[in-house]
Order: sequence, then C-alpha cells, then structure tokens
Amino acid sequence: MRRLFQWVGALALTALLPSAALAQDDRTTLEVGYMPILPVAQLFVMEGAGWTDEAGLDLKLTRFSSGPAMVQALASGKLDVMNFGIGPAMVARANGVPLKVVASSIQEQIGLIARGDFADAFDGNDAATAIARFTEEHDRKPKIATFPSGSVPYTVLRYWLQEQVGVDPDAVDIVTMGASRVQQSLLAGAVDAASTLEPILSVVQGRDPDAKVVARGSDMLPNQPGAVLAVREAAMKEHPEAIRKLVALHVRATQMLQEHPDQAAPYVRDFVGKRLISEDTVKTALASPSSNYLADPHAIIDATRTMADFQKHIGTLKKPVDVDALFDTSIYDAVTAGAGESETP
Repeated sequence: MRRLFQWVGALALTALLPSAALAQDDRTTLEVGYMPILPVAQLFVMEGAGWTDEAGLDLKLTRFSSGPAMVQALASGKLDVMNFGIGPAMVARANGVPLKVVASSIQEQIGLIARGDFADAFDGNDAATAIARFTEEHDRKPKIATFPSGSVPYTVLRYWLQEQVGVDPDAVDIVTMGASRVQQSLLAGAVDAASTLEPILSVVQGRDPDAKVVARGSDMLPNQPGAVLAVREAAMKEHPEAIRKLVALHVRATQMLQEHPDQAAPYVRDFVGKRLISEDTVKTALASPSSNYLADPHAIIDATRTMADFQKHIGTLKKPVDVDALFDTSIYDAVTAGAGESETP
C-alpha cells in the first residue's frame, strides 16, 4: 500500500513539472556527489531520462570512489546533495556536518557470495558449520573480502557473523578493499567470499557458475539501510522547491527501478562500470533479489538505529549519532501525500 501511495504521489507531482526545459532564470544548480554504484541508481535514471533538465534542475555531478572521500568534500562545504551509503551519512552527521537524509534509495542490498570450496561448505550446513568445516579441512580461515571499515557492506558482514551466525569475527579473515578489487579478488580466487552488492554479485555468478550467494541482506541484517539521498540543511533552506522536485523525481525513478528495470538499465549502465559491463548484466543486477529499491525513509529508520548501535559497539562509529536528527521525512511525506496535493513540486 505504501508503494502505491509512493507511485500516485510521484505521478501527481511530476505531472506538474513542465515537459520542456525551463528558462535559464528559472533553473537551480545543485552540487551533487555520488558513487558509481547500483544502490544510487535513482540518480542515474533521472539524469539519463532527462527528467532533471525538464524540472529545471542543473545537477553538477562529482563522482567519488568512496563514502569517506565524499564526507571530506561534504565537510568542506563543496556539496549540496549526496547519494551515498547510510554509514558515511551517519559519520558525517556525528561529526557535525549539517545534513539530512530525505529519502532511502535501497535496502537489504548486501549479499555474501562464496566460491570454490567455501561455497561447497554451505551445502547442507548452516553458516557456522560451513566456516568451521572449511577451516578444519584447509587449515586456514576462510578469507572474506568487503568494503572498508565503517561501510555498509563491512558493517553488515560483522553484524551477520556476530549477531546472526553467532561466531567471533576472528573466525574468518576479513580483507577490506575497494569495490573493483572485491570483484577482481573473487574472480582471481584470491578470496573465498565477499560481502558486497550488485552488480558484483551478478557479474561473479555470470563468470563462475559455481559461485553462489549464501546469505542475502534479509539474512544478514533484516531491513538493513543501504544508500540514501541526503541533503545539506543549507540547501534545503535556500532551495526548498528544487529539493522538493529532486525528491519527487527520486520517487519516480524508484518506481521505474521497481517495476520496469529493463527501461532503467540503459541509463544505469552509462554511469556504472564505465560501460564495461553489458546491458544484459545490468538488467540482471537490477532484477536481483539484492536490488530492493525503496524511496520511503520511514522504512529504514529503525534498522539505522540498529546499525548505529552496532557500529558504536564495534568501534567504527567513533561519535554517537542522533538518528532522529539525521532524518527529515517531511519532504518525502509531502511528495507522496497523494494526487490531491495542491502545491507544485
């Protein structure tokens, strides 16, 4: 039902956007930071489809290789809008950066993919048994690759091991690295598994038929928050109508990703992987069980608290974060209020 309201609200508001590009004087420029990853695909859809131009939004895009790098740029005042993980958003807010999460982008997007003997160890066994059996048979711990400490994939892996599987994280060898290296390491056999996201999950399974996802996001940290749309508070005050339009388009793009991933694939491919992955692979990744696109920020607040508490427990969140202060759901609520909404976006 919430998804229906989201769809109706998006149509109601975006229908009010002009079909032709606005005059230059009516346009708003926003500095937008993003990572070239599938969890922020809404940005790629709205830009690729030309919706932002039609809405009078000039998005000046800056690509970042990691969340921490974007947090540094954000702290120096260089960005208005961020498309990145909830982990970096929490770190930024905890360190006094005045930003608000105004929409979710995806949830439960992390999966644990295993190869070779480690994948075989899960046949008929639970995770704790698989880890123990592999260690005994190979006289070493399974090596699991993931993103840097504090990232969502890292946090979800640690949570799964400690809270869901019930083993000490020292039972495995966690190796942190960037996204491209995670994929390369898996395919080269340098690691036994990876806690990662799409399209890496689909690419690896496409190239290695024996690779398999042994745990999905719902198994690892239920309702886990992933990427989010965050806005600097100053931009919200200076450009309220522009931010409102941006959230409306984010909701509209989410609807396309949910219902028509094949239509979204060409736009996403232009941004992800520098066109080095095929459109068919992108389509497969967008339709994956790990691609749970969701715009509603309400849906991830409780799981964000769980993640924040866990990060504090393991020491990756050095300062406490006020989760209630991190979120501002009012814009999303206004955008999705329904077709009877009289205000323009």
